[in-house]
Amino acid sequence: MTSVVEVRFKGNRKEYCTWPSPPTEALRHDDAVIVEVERGQDLGRVSALGDVAAKKCDRCGSCGHQAPSLPSRIVRRATEDDLRVEADLRRTEDDVRRKVRDRVQGRSLPMKVSDAEWQWDRRKLTIYFTAEQRVDFRALVRDLAGLFRTRIELRQIGARDEAKRLDGIGRCGRQLCIASWLPEGRPVSLSLAKDQGLSLNPTQISGPCGRLLCCLHYEHDFYVQQRKRFPKEGKVIRTPAGTLERVLAIDIFRERVTLRAEDGSTRVVPLEQLTA
Repeated sequence: MTSVVEVRFKGNRKEYCTWPSPPTEALRHDDAVIVEVERGQDLGRVSALGDVAAKKCDRCGSCGHQAPSLPSRIVRRATEDDLRVEADLRRTEDDVRRKVRDRVQGRSLPMKVSDAEWQWDRRKLTIYFTAEQRVDFRALVRDLAGLFRTRIELRQIGARDEAKRLDGIGRCGRQLCIASWLPEGRPVSLSLAKDQGLSLNPTQISGPCGRLLCCLHYEHDFYVQQRKRFPKEGKVIRTPAGTLERVLAIDIFRERVTLRAEDGSTRVVPLEQLTA
């Protein structure tokens, strides 16, 4: 029986692979495995199994394949020697990144090197970078190929993808959503902050990546649904007491409405009382 397995690599990179699973060799969450990839093998850790992995694979669809006809497959479990090789590679990547940055500065290329990642079998070295515009890095690739004696791939990523790879702590004091549980970083606009009654100053609602907070997006539906229960701000309504008052503000979480009467006085009314 062939099952689908989600495998994660360095920097929250993930792939969906097949695993011909005999009952005696069932994989478990966080098992280290050797995966067959394009032109070689790589080492990752199991992050989802069975139906959960199959559903995530179908929803992703980024590789153009559907389970179980996937391009990658798990070759075997990783051994202690395999893990030592991976640890050695991770230790060398900081030095690799510094050397690449020196080459970039030497060629005055308008790009920022974010991370470097060796493939487990050292047949490929991937350099991740950010840039504001298109960069011609063909000469740089030839230079790096001669320096590291392997196949070089330069991959341009966005600010959110960089935050996902490097991880960090958000302004809420917790691990970045995009590096912990958020499946992908979707574009966020100021209109989402406006709907939630937040400051429209980008510096106050942006994350460490410099982009608007991801949480504005996945909390937005809650605010939209809750606001339907309240009168619109600025609207003049007739209260149960029979007076005309203008809605100054609404408090979604405490379910209260601030009203201003014609004489200029203000009061706070529970939503339940207002709609009775």
